[in-house]
Amino acid sequence: MLRALAEPRRVAILRLIRRREMPAGQIAENFNTTRSAISQHLRILIKAGLLAERRRGTSRLYRLRLEGFAELRSMLDTFWEDALARLKSEAEKQHRNR
Repeated sequence: MLRALAEPRRVAILRLIRRREMPAGQIAENFNTTRSAISQHLRILIKAGLLAERRRGTSRLYRLRLEGFAELRSMLDTFWEDALARLKSEAEKQHRNR
């Protein structure tokens, strides 16, 4: 999931469609790259669980997958909890040694 977010264009795609779903062609119009490249980015974001795709006629519409962001937040919260616990422990240790 984090690897998918390491590419700036993917983050830009997520920002672009955060409020409404969009077809791939409309997403691609916002970038100075090929539609094929945008399609690859979309596939990676889907595989990471951050985007959902649905068909409407011959178009594919993309939207944020909020459950994917909840999973990401949960994972990041774990890192923060561990870091804060270590910081608290170190601060208490330094306070005792004064």
